[in-house]
Amino acid sequence: MRPRRQQALRRGFTLVEAAIVCAISGVLVTVAWPALRPALVDASRADAVQALTQLQLAQARHHAHHGLFAYDTRALQGVAGTSPQGLYDVTVEKASGDGYSASATARPGTRQARDPDCARLTVEVRQGFASIGPSPRCWNL
Repeated sequence: MRPRRQQALRRGFTLVEAAIVCAISGVLVTVAWPALRPALVDASRADAVQALTQLQLAQARHHAHHGLFAYDTRALQGVAGTSPQGLYDVTVEKASGDGYSASATARPGTRQARDPDCARLTVEVRQGFASIGPSPRCWNL
């Protein structure tokens, strides 16, 4: 039988073993990151979709109270000029009594700005019907 003190020292990992695990993990992350990048960009588009959906709801409330759509996001309750995560700038481009158009444009310097096909998402509402752009794929549909 071994003394208790010797058994207690044998538990755990050595520094070399921990360093090897860290090195292997680093190599795996380095290899996997380029494959995950497009998925992260796609998932982050939900920020623009959420912002434009909030804008649509606020525009509907504004239209119900005032009879026309707002020309500026500052007139809409619960809508900011940027998306919730700050990846997109949200603007109302045109507005009238029967419709409006709005967009969420990727902010410069964000990973979304390097999204070539979907850096700018749009919604146009005319007489109660919405059309989205540039494609349903950009809206994760």
